Amino acid sequence: MNHFKIIAVTHKHFDVSHIGKFHIEESQWGNRLSDLKSMMQIDELMFLSTCNRIEFLLNTSQQIDKSFLKNFILSIYPQIKNEDAERTVSSAVIFEGEEAFKHLFHVASSLDSLVVGEREIITQVRNSYELCKKLNLTGDMIRLVIQKTIECAKEIYTHTNISRNPVSVVSLAYRKLKDLNVKLDAKFLIIGSGVTNTSMAKYLKKHGFTNFVVFNRTLSNAEPLANELNGKALPLSDLKNYKNGFDVIVSCTGSSEYIITKEIYSSLVGNDKSKKVVIDLAVPNDLDEAILKNYEVNLISVNNLQEIAKKNLLEREKELSACEKIIEKNIEEFRQEFKERKLERAMSNVPKKVKEIREIAVNEVFAKDIQKLDEQSKETLDKVIAYLEKKYISVPMKMAREILIEEGA
Repeated sequence: MNHFKIIAVTHKHFDVSHIGKFHIEESQWGNRLSDLKSMMQIDELMFLSTCNRIEFLLNTSQQIDKSFLKNFILSIYPQIKNEDAERTVSSAVIFEGEEAFKHLFHVASSLDSLVVGEREIITQVRNSYELCKKLNLTGDMIRLVIQKTIECAKEIYTHTNISRNPVSVVSLAYRKLKDLNVKLDAKFLIIGSGVTNTSMAKYLKKHGFTNFVVFNRTLSNAEPLANELNGKALPLSDLKNYKNGFDVIVSCTGSSEYIITKEIYSSLVGNDKSKKVVIDLAVPNDLDEAILKNYEVNLISVNNLQEIAKKNLLEREKELSACEKIIEKNIEEFRQEFKERKLERAMSNVPKKVKEIREIAVNEVFAKDIQKLDEQSKETLDKVIAYLEKKYISVPMKMAREILIEEGA
């Protein structure tokens, strides 16, 4: 268990703009993470990236000290500025063994989130694992950890009020928008059709907004959302030439560069001098902040939702103790499950070894004696050996399991 470790860069020690520098687009995960795993000689690797955290889950016997961490950061982010690398090395949090399991349980249960009770994180953890598994980055340990993590998170969401009336980034953004008294016939430009924007757009439709245009890099991915909104789908490349006006932009893409540049924003507003609303839920930001110096904009972003999130944490504190009890129970269960799995892996070679011993005994050690037996005697001997072989495989496993159960009790 001590080989399971987590390197965490989260909103607790960094602002979201710094975290955004460590975002990796999914299309690059295969090459960059595989190279990292090989260069750093890591047995298993999983990458988790959300709007307020970057976490690396590792299975390695290596000690994660400052030297290891700096090499790790520079290997996966060779383009990073030295000051950003140094800051990350000095402030990133390292979890090992049971503390790493406990931290991950907190993350998936949203107890460590910017907005406590936000259930989206459990899906993000599951999806990140599935992608890393598909890329052959993970193995048996991380599989077991994620399986138990999902079980624990589901139990918390089911048996506590931590996610009742959840206040997600989407609902927080909507509340901000509602405070601005935006009219129901306002023109919305939805930039990006991923999970967050899809949730936001559906939320807007549910509350009566009707005028939507959806932009996405891949048009075929924008069309289903546009159809559901009774809106129009356009390729992202058309954004710079869009001239039909807007009242609100909702943007959330995985781009590492600004999607809404000064030039594009100027083209979008044209001669319209009215104050616009921009909901920027991307990390890093999709909106070039330089736009705010020249235009009247009500900006709603992940950054300015942090104060509301703090209040939500206070509102949910009464549920935290119940959640902690569930986590402790799951940690104890995982200890036992991990021991059993470790035993299974250690004993997995027993059948092979027993068969090897049988082959040597029959074909070498007692070969001449067996040749002297008649067919009926040989058949009886085969049955006896097969019976003993079966017992020599099952009995040690059964005894070991009983010992583990007694230790657990």
